Amino acid sequence: MLPAPVGEPSSGNPNHPVDAHRSEVPTLNTATLLFKPRARMLLLLGDQLIRNAGIAVFELVKNAYDADANHVKVDLLNVDDQDNGRIVVSDDGVGMNWEIVTQVWLEPGTDHRESQKKAGAKTPIHNRTPMGEKGVGRFAAHKLGRSIALVTRQAGAPEVVVEIDWEDFLKDKYLSDTPVSVFERDPETFTGDSSGTRIDISRLNQAWTRGLVRDLHRSVTSISSPFRQPNGFLATLAVGPQTDWLAGLLDLHRVREMAPFRGTCLIEEDGLQMDYSFEPPAGMEERVTPRRFKEKRTSFGSIVNEENRAVREGIGTLCLDVCIFDLDPQVLQFLVSDRKGLRAFLGQNGGVRVYRDGVRVFDYGEPRDDWLDLGARRVNAPTRRVSNNLLLGAVELDGVSSRGLIEKTNREGFVENDAFRMFRELVEFALAQIVAERNLDKDRIRQAYAATKLKEPVLHELEELRAELRKRGLEKELGDTVNRIEQEFLDVRDRLLTAAGPGLTISVVIHEVEKGMSGLVDATRTNAPLEDLSALASHLAELVDGLTYLTRRSGRRRERAGVLIKQAFFNTGFRLRAHGVEVFNGTEGGDEDFAIRCTRRMVIASLMNLIDNSIYWLANKGHRDKRIYIGTTRALGGGPALLIADNGPGFADPPAYLRQPFITRRPEGMGLGLHVVDEVMKAHGGRLVFPEEADVALPASCRGALVALQFKEE
Repeated sequence: MLPAPVGEPSSGNPNHPVDAHRSEVPTLNTATLLFKPRARMLLLLGDQLIRNAGIAVFELVKNAYDADANHVKVDLLNVDDQDNGRIVVSDDGVGMNWEIVTQVWLEPGTDHRESQKKAGAKTPIHNRTPMGEKGVGRFAAHKLGRSIALVTRQAGAPEVVVEIDWEDFLKDKYLSDTPVSVFERDPETFTGDSSGTRIDISRLNQAWTRGLVRDLHRSVTSISSPFRQPNGFLATLAVGPQTDWLAGLLDLHRVREMAPFRGTCLIEEDGLQMDYSFEPPAGMEERVTPRRFKEKRTSFGSIVNEENRAVREGIGTLCLDVCIFDLDPQVLQFLVSDRKGLRAFLGQNGGVRVYRDGVRVFDYGEPRDDWLDLGARRVNAPTRRVSNNLLLGAVELDGVSSRGLIEKTNREGFVENDAFRMFRELVEFALAQIVAERNLDKDRIRQAYAATKLKEPVLHELEELRAELRKRGLEKELGDTVNRIEQEFLDVRDRLLTAAGPGLTISVVIHEVEKGMSGLVDATRTNAPLEDLSALASHLAELVDGLTYLTRRSGRRRERAGVLIKQAFFNTGFRLRAHGVEVFNGTEGGDEDFAIRCTRRMVIASLMNLIDNSIYWLANKGHRDKRIYIGTTRALGGGPALLIADNGPGFADPPAYLRQPFITRRPEGMGLGLHVVDEVMKAHGGRLVFPEEADVALPASCRGALVALQFKEE
């Protein structure tokens, strides 16, 4: 059989000639074509590569760093009004001329900065290594608003103006069909010999709340390391007209001076050099003396070996600076007058952040980013380890020698390659050396102030025993034995708590049933109507039946926040009235009522736990006008929340302690209430939050203890 002509398929039948009509069948198309990017692709870059507004602003600030700026300022103007608000980012850097704007800034994905870094180029004024790499950071502005006006100028040159309406990229089909307005003009913004860049963003993508603004302020002011700032670089944020939105925020540089434990670890190729110091607060020197310790180690254990030494070379020299705080009441009384403010500050800013050439790498050290797993480690051994809310730390990297650490395109940290894994292990190793020294001084403080330690089962009795031994002069003979008993007890307790898991088994059962029984007993003693007694008894039966709720995810449905609040107040109504407590349901007074998917019993029991705590402390402190408020808010960012506040004395201990089991100041308390609430929120994918008063709107009459049950956004 003859082959079919080129372009014509054969019939496949050897007895059938190729049909003459096959020539009418068109040949397959062949062409060399170009990609035709859609205009909306630039919008997708902003949405997908920049996770949130904080990262977006950081990208714009980082551009100012690369431009050799001394100062970059972020102005938030009427940002609670989505249509009329503006975000303005301005710097005094070298600026851009017409060629750079048109040939670099307007070219997405340019390798301009990457080429500079590979060539070892430095900025002309401050000798900085450029931070940018991928040429996409400019699209951060799209994350913030729909209209952008950029004004930039190099000294001695005209100003260049770029105006972008991002909605045009939705109207036109292809990127090549979407023009951007670019023109030169005589200097109006940067006059005389000045230079710089100003980006004015309007028609905002969201209305900003007080909580979001305060979070952004923390991010902007943390862009530069509090330990080793890059030469001549300062980032500031201002908001108007709501100047009170930033009220009460402490300064990172001032707070770190309050830390009694400080350490620095320099990690080089040949080992680690540590410099640790302990400075007791003024007033404590009579009982506890200062101490300083220096050490050099030439080994990192099993972290670095001959097989992975090439990986180690991609990390370069790094330096860990750490300030560790002591939030025990007996230390805080000497340390700072605004104890609550310090705890709140550390809750939002604590942790170990990462800086490359003095500029921050997000998200390491953010409130919900425990990249060193300090929280979980401390749960396993709370007396010997530190959590994020007890320290301010910074890891400094050299931009040139740390090329093995590659930033993700979405600006959420480093790619988790072999270099990053070794980097994390090296930081953990260095921090462990500092914490080991801190523990020695922490033990000295405990012994010196044992009489004022928190009441904790067994440990409280051990401290009383120590006091009696001191009175009788028997510390030398029996002190070591008591110390050994304490440490062995802590080790056993910590292991059992870890194994018990979130349910805490029988302890949770006792705690929950005890609260239900108390309400029923109180109602009976006050001759409550039979129908009320029946309702409470039914609730108690339901509670007992559902005591596996901490590990069970079934039975969830959508519930209104106002209904849950009303039910919790009803279940505790007899005790509230007996103690003369006035209650406020915020959803009945104007707060937004939202729906959440939850297990009804779990949330109501959590609210009852918090109400019970408030009742006790309101009565314990002798308050006459007792008030409890439960309302709602969206000001925290990340999801709706139930707010619980009272006008009592507030919390005397840091959130890390409050969430732990068996920590209590109540003489007969088990110390499980807030721990159970924390586990309930985790089971719902939410969190137990201890916000600052300034972060949320509260009734003026409820300025004591404040907690929030924040649920994930649906």
